[in-house]
Amino acid sequence: MPTRYPLLLIVTFSLLVLPACQPSGSPPTPEATLFPEALPSPVSTPLETQPEPQTLTICLGQEPNTLYVYDSPNAAARSVLDAIYDGPVDIISYEPQAVILQQIPSLENGSALLEKVKVSTGNEIVDASGTPVTLTAGVRLRPSGCRMDDCAITYDGTSPVEMDQMVVTFTLLPGLYWSDGKPLTSADSVYAYTLAADPKSSASKYLIDRTQSYEATDDLSVQWWGKPGYIDPLFYANFWAPLPAHQLSQFSAGELPAVDLVSRTPLGWGPYKIETWQAGQEIRLSKNLFYFRSAEGLPAFDQLIFRIVGEPEQALSDLLTGKCDLLDPSIQLDNVTGLLMELQQAGKLRAHFSRTMTLEQLALGLRPASYDNGYTLGSVEDRPDFFADTRVRQAIALCLDRQQVVDTVLYGLVNVPTTFVPEGHPLYNPAAPAYAYDPVRAGQLLDQAGWRDTDNNAATPRVAQGVFNVRAGTPLILNYYTTGATQRRQVSEILSKSLQTCGIGVNLVHMPFDEFYAPGPDGVLFGRRFDLAQFAMGVPGVEPPCAWYTSLEVPAEPNAWIGTNVSGYANPIYDAACLSARQSLPSEPAYAQRYQDAQSILAQDLPFVPLYFRLKVAASRPDLCGFDLNNGNEPDLWSLENVQIGTMCPHGFGQ
Repeated sequence: MPTRYPLLLIVTFSLLVLPACQPSGSPPTPEATLFPEALPSPVSTPLETQPEPQTLTICLGQEPNTLYVYDSPNAAARSVLDAIYDGPVDIISYEPQAVILQQIPSLENGSALLEKVKVSTGNEIVDASGTPVTLTAGVRLRPSGCRMDDCAITYDGTSPVEMDQMVVTFTLLPGLYWSDGKPLTSADSVYAYTLAADPKSSASKYLIDRTQSYEATDDLSVQWWGKPGYIDPLFYANFWAPLPAHQLSQFSAGELPAVDLVSRTPLGWGPYKIETWQAGQEIRLSKNLFYFRSAEGLPAFDQLIFRIVGEPEQALSDLLTGKCDLLDPSIQLDNVTGLLMELQQAGKLRAHFSRTMTLEQLALGLRPASYDNGYTLGSVEDRPDFFADTRVRQAIALCLDRQQVVDTVLYGLVNVPTTFVPEGHPLYNPAAPAYAYDPVRAGQLLDQAGWRDTDNNAATPRVAQGVFNVRAGTPLILNYYTTGATQRRQVSEILSKSLQTCGIGVNLVHMPFDEFYAPGPDGVLFGRRFDLAQFAMGVPGVEPPCAWYTSLEVPAEPNAWIGTNVSGYANPIYDAACLSARQSLPSEPAYAQRYQDAQSILAQDLPFVPLYFRLKVAASRPDLCGFDLNNGNEPDLWSLENVQIGTMCPHGFGQ
């Protein structure tokens, strides 16, 4: 099943749905009648009572590449977008919160429906594997109510079949305006959908290909219809963040990425609006007087400056000397975590840490690409089958001193994970098998698997004696690949040493970034040419990424070496659990249960060892308040309108 993870762009609009498929009817064209003759009066105060302008300065780690939300904005761009948009949905502690919508759609509140629909030959559906297809004889599909593989059927080509179809209604808050004073309506969301669906748009087509229609039902509401068979647990996010049709409709989808009105000075509905962009230096914004929360006195600042700084050392210096009020997470501060904590202890700054959904992991090369045409014992082409026995994989997990990594490299700011879902996530499985550092138990498992310590010296590699699929006398020496990044060097050196104490020999290789991530078949990682490989994968949003490890995600020649399952792991029971979870709704028992099953299966099979969830790091002056970088929050600057400094803070400095 194709993965959805690259599909949702969590930028300023916490959950910004990317492209979708053209609806059955033409989307309504925004007309002048949608906009009143008189513009609303911006919220302001009389001149004589206006104080000196208040300015907030945020320093970025790179220059934004574009501010067009459907053109892959980089991390710095997403932070700027957080200032000019607000929502439509924020994720707070892993839960969606409506921002410019009246509510989060759900089956319980009636804004999401699961309807039965009859389908027959020629209809567009989503099949049992999650792939959009035209229904013909022989297609496997899930009839209405079916969420598991064992209830899927093969279509006979003649009889109509009832399938489930999702219908979701999104309703905007009344009184929303673009920063030029024009009303923001549902037609602007439909316009954004139409642009994203255009073949000339670079936006992801995953959701679009699974969308039957997306239409406005009135000035505030839009309705999304999924194709029959597409059961989307993230249906609440299937709202296309609006774009100003009144400003941009003169341009085609192919032209927009190069248009300054959308890539450099886009209109928004959020707390600030862009005034100037000095390339390589700064982006200046001013308070948006048409912001829908202006009556609450938000935002607190009249002006916002995004300074482009880059290197963490320079950024820290600028923070300490007052040139920055806040260092954005786009600055790579994770390599100076220790210094940040020291400066915080001295009262010089406030450090902000949160755990992300990006998992640093050690993949085990269960099935190298050379095995794809069969494994031959003793072959020059085929590496010894080191990992065929689950006990060997479990021993490796027990030999990895991950707690030392967390304590020394990450300063105890994260926990050693047990699964691909972080602790605290509502779908985390606390009962999944865990592997605390235990070299004694690891040695016992290696003995049982036939890897013997023949010289009674734990520091030398064990030797195969009766190991399945491995020639007798083969030493247990593994090639460990990763990049040369500072943190990866520190982590890999700790783990290599701890493996060696168990009699597992390690050849540690630090590779240039581009070499390590080179595409298959020649690349080490995606060409599946490694024994051990340390790297990270992450997802936007909060859906557990079980699809990473399904058999369809194994990079190989048939799929042009594109996939995330670089271990070559294949377990049909795991595949079924993951697919069932991803095709169930949060209100259905199968959703949580199957995600938990998937975690348990992986923790038992161990195609990889989870090392730690990577940190998101920011820093601010000590008296800054209102900035929230807690676990499970998206986007990074979701609370920007609430940021204040010093005496502006409601409870004193830095609360």
